Amino acid sequence: MRLQCPSSSMTSTASNASSSDGSRARRYTMPDMACDAHVHVFGAAARYPGAASRQYEPVERSLADYRTMANALGLQRLVLVQPSAYGTDNRCQLGALRANSAQTRAVVVVGSETTDRDLDAMHTLGVRGVRANLMNPRVHDEGSARQILEPLAARVRRLGWHLQVYADARLLASVATVLTDVGVPVVLDHMAGVRRCDRLAAPEVQTLLALLSRDVCWVKLSGADIVADFHADIDVAAPFMRAMLAAAPDRVVWGSDWPHLVHFHGATGHAAPSAEFRAVDEADLLDLLVAVVPDESAWRKILVHNPGRLYDFPSVPSGLAPAGHS
Repeated sequence: MRLQCPSSSMTSTASNASSSDGSRARRYTMPDMACDAHVHVFGAAARYPGAASRQYEPVERSLADYRTMANALGLQRLVLVQPSAYGTDNRCQLGALRANSAQTRAVVVVGSETTDRDLDAMHTLGVRGVRANLMNPRVHDEGSARQILEPLAARVRRLGWHLQVYADARLLASVATVLTDVGVPVVLDHMAGVRRCDRLAAPEVQTLLALLSRDVCWVKLSGADIVADFHADIDVAAPFMRAMLAAAPDRVVWGSDWPHLVHFHGATGHAAPSAEFRAVDEADLLDLLVAVVPDESAWRKILVHNPGRLYDFPSVPSGLAPAGHS
């Protein structure tokens, strides 16, 4: 069912700093405190150099740049996610978080050099999750996944944080037991890594949907163009989005993935190429979300209530306890 609400609540105009000019009509109205749950920012290279292992040279994309797009679309809250180019140096995301902590949260990457005192300071700023990348280097078995995920979960459990996991669908399905055992909420990045070549009936996709039906797992409806293998027909993501919404209506959030980095593989460090960005219109991504949500109540859940719980934003209107808290 396409979300078609009365003009008093669902008609407006939108623009997009990336590729929209503000002239098209929306199919929706953003509810108050709508949240974009997946955003990266990049600072000046002299202040925020990339990590030695980086696969691209960061190119500045500031919080102000993001706000131009977000304000046009009516997005008020955001979640900053540490990009891989910065490794465990979270200063750029934390600086942006500090600039607007009331309506911003962050997900960081930590290493052995990150102390508990560091974690406490991040929590005070508004960090509510830690990101684990199982793709680079790629994890191939359950035992290796446990070695990465269990220590991370143990470190952040006392803070009520979640574990955000980046991996493809096949890999996530193969480590499903680990994801249910870590003892903290788990957020599956970018639609749990599904791609257009995957079938809904495939065993790995069904395993992921079963995983989502359990109280511990969440999913981000982000990266529709990634699901589409970077083609323009992002509608191919719709069947997966509908299935994920049906499996976990209370544990789904939406993210733009701004500024839409091109995925590089190859040279690293000083030999890495400069960052490039995919031509994605965030208004199209929201139109796709409108097309898959069953009603306005689900729309508000995805954009307000669910992220309010997961990221512990103030004044959660649903009255539900924040994820990871009791």
